[in-house]
Amino acid sequence: MTTALQGLYVITDRALMGADLLAQAEQAIAGGARLLQYRDKDSNSAQRQQQAGALAQLCKQHGVIFIINDDPALAVNVGADGVHLGQTDSNIYSARQALGTDKIIGVTCHASLKTALAAEKAGADYVAFGRFFPSQTKPDAPPAEIDILQQARRSLSIPIVAIGGITPENGSALIAAGADMLAVIHGIFGASDIRQAAATFARMFD
Repeated sequence: MTTALQGLYVITDRALMGADLLAQAEQAIAGGARLLQYRDKDSNSAQRQQQAGALAQLCKQHGVIFIINDDPALAVNVGADGVHLGQTDSNIYSARQALGTDKIIGVTCHASLKTALAAEKAGADYVAFGRFFPSQTKPDAPPAEIDILQQARRSLSIPIVAIGGITPENGSALIAAGADMLAVIHGIFGASDIRQAAATFARMFD
């Protein structure tokens, strides 16, 4: 599955998308998103189950990898392709026990190569570094320098995600430095034309 971990990686945002979650996700996929992460820390469990289930079906129809943020049980329930874990979320071992060997586990590593190496050793399928630029979603997230991607590229054998304030203007440098995927929230779901915004990012990987 890790061979497919490349390209535009969009992450949902309840505040930006509201009731248009599914329609906006579909627009991002139409524009070229290759992975979609469902991230919602605020809705109740029934809402999250319903939304995640609908997104799982949408992604399956379009051949897009579907990841759940920080909820291995929900990922299992809706048949997601995997989970993304933050540093304060479930550990990799517990997530792997819940999901099985064929699912994807991604891990946030901020700006720590040591954390990334430990995650790879523990069985993570990809690691995420950032924020690289000022982020509207997580303004207080610890900053990362672009050279962490170059170090990671030399040290890791699993795919690498860059996240944090990424735009079409600054994203190419991250890919050149070693990022396999660019994770984008506001740059997609804050755009007036979501499909066009996604297409602009997707072309950067051609």
